[in-house]
Amino acid sequence: MRPALHAAPSPRPEQTTDWSQLAHHIDQLVQGQLGHWWLGQSPVQAALVCLDWAGHLAQSPGKQLAVAHEALADAQQTALNWLGATPSANGDRRFQAEGWQRWPYKAIADSFLWQERLWERATRGVPGVNPKHEDAAAFAARQWLDMCSPANLPWLNPEVLQRTGQELGANVVRGALNLADDQLRQVRQQAPAGTEAFQPGQQVAITPGQVVWRNRLIELIQYAPTTATVHAEPILIVPAWIMKYYILDLSPGNSLVKYLVDQGHTVFMISWKNPGPDERDLGLDDYRQLGVMAALDAIGQIVPGQRVHATGYCLGGTLLQIAAATMGRDHDDRLASISLFAAQGDFSEAGELLLFINDSEVNLLEAMMAEQGYLKGSQMAGAFQMLRSNDLVWSRWVHNYLLGERDAPSDLMAWNADTTRMPARMHSEYLHRLFLHNELARGHFEVAGSPIWVTDIRVPCFAVGTTTDHVAPWRSVHKLHLLPLDVTFVLTNGGHNAGVVSEPGHPHRHYQMLHRTADGPYLAPDDWQAQAPQCEGSWWPAWHQWLAAHSSAQVAPPRMGLSGRRQALPAAPGTYVHER
Repeated sequence: MRPALHAAPSPRPEQTTDWSQLAHHIDQLVQGQLGHWWLGQSPVQAALVCLDWAGHLAQSPGKQLAVAHEALADAQQTALNWLGATPSANGDRRFQAEGWQRWPYKAIADSFLWQERLWERATRGVPGVNPKHEDAAAFAARQWLDMCSPANLPWLNPEVLQRTGQELGANVVRGALNLADDQLRQVRQQAPAGTEAFQPGQQVAITPGQVVWRNRLIELIQYAPTTATVHAEPILIVPAWIMKYYILDLSPGNSLVKYLVDQGHTVFMISWKNPGPDERDLGLDDYRQLGVMAALDAIGQIVPGQRVHATGYCLGGTLLQIAAATMGRDHDDRLASISLFAAQGDFSEAGELLLFINDSEVNLLEAMMAEQGYLKGSQMAGAFQMLRSNDLVWSRWVHNYLLGERDAPSDLMAWNADTTRMPARMHSEYLHRLFLHNELARGHFEVAGSPIWVTDIRVPCFAVGTTTDHVAPWRSVHKLHLLPLDVTFVLTNGGHNAGVVSEPGHPHRHYQMLHRTADGPYLAPDDWQAQAPQCEGSWWPAWHQWLAAHSSAQVAPPRMGLSGRRQALPAAPGTYVHER
């Protein structure tokens, strides 16, 4: 039989591979550009959310009638409030000024809040909508309403109108100059105005110490003792790598590092390198090995024979859980305890941040990272700001641009603007393995070819959650109680950063604390909150007392650094913290 005249030759394997790689490269280029245009948000995901919500609402006339009925009753009550003396906004901070209690501004504020309640009813409880899409629709509606708030409009805000009249428009001029300055700084990739007054090693991160170890990913800082004797077991702090380490060593008055040193602890701190294109292939396990494990190895040479109190903050706490579980699996007993500050291990209830993490969004982020080899800290800052848009965006809009004032610069503000980059591979693994698939909590997370399980963490644990944390919600942090851990759990007021930077003497600070043995009964979050005693002040002294109770006798301070290496390495805060 003769071959068919038009039969195409079979493609060679290398030709198929080349075409596949080319197609993948084209997709990455297009999707990476889309990611830049849409600021990292997936338009496809937004369309799916809108279609799911609007389509199901359209076929639910009963839900529509219920929303209309409730909205009408609410409108009647709102109209009655206009005529009475009931304060506007039901405690909403945007409308608490005296001017908002007068006509017509009271009616404007109450009408706006009525619209907020209407949209909350319309986006919640629609039959058939995917629960994640429901949360996303409600979040999107809230973002649009926050942007359109009458407080943000100069012709509807009585405070702005009064200030403009008093100053004959001088506030408008100052506000325009502030806006122009901020936009110019953004184009030049400069820090916000005023933050230049807080430089690491000069005004912040000034606790005396020495870089005692360095590799391609970390500088390990050992802090100089201030007491004649110290607790035998040193402390290793593993900060998050999304920001610079000195959130825990701000000014002398609110430095957790200085507080610990003054209480007689030997403190080591990891300072992460600010990665660039050359570090694009560093993964999560590189952060474990070159970070936590390398630091423990170095500490073991400086303080031989002593176990370590390991402490992790935010992502550093998640990494510490991975490292501790791996050490438990491998029978490595170098840890005396672990302390976790606003750190999640189970990401099933990670709060509104999950709205930004789905397959479509992650695909865009990966395309953006493939182009540059890393994700800029500024590219993530927008998502965190949206979680608290009223506090972090629109209140500043009113204060800086409409009233023409400037926020007083602070060490925390300066640190918050000092973002770092994240290697493409590490961030992709973090999003896929932890957020999307929750591998660590499910026992599917593999290290060195074998799965680890967090139940292998057998050392005592001190954990801190904060009441208004939008990054690591305290109920998510509380899931540590699902493990057979001896855990002392603290719930402190404040947010993800301010609740941790809670030095003694800080006004209006309070916390709850409760201890549970490894075999003790489980308390659900609401039951825990009802039973845990209230304590006034900072939780730092309680942590110090817990560390002291889990430490052995006092000893002379260890030597500073490794023999023969001190002269070759810089003093604290080191060099990695200065990388931009």
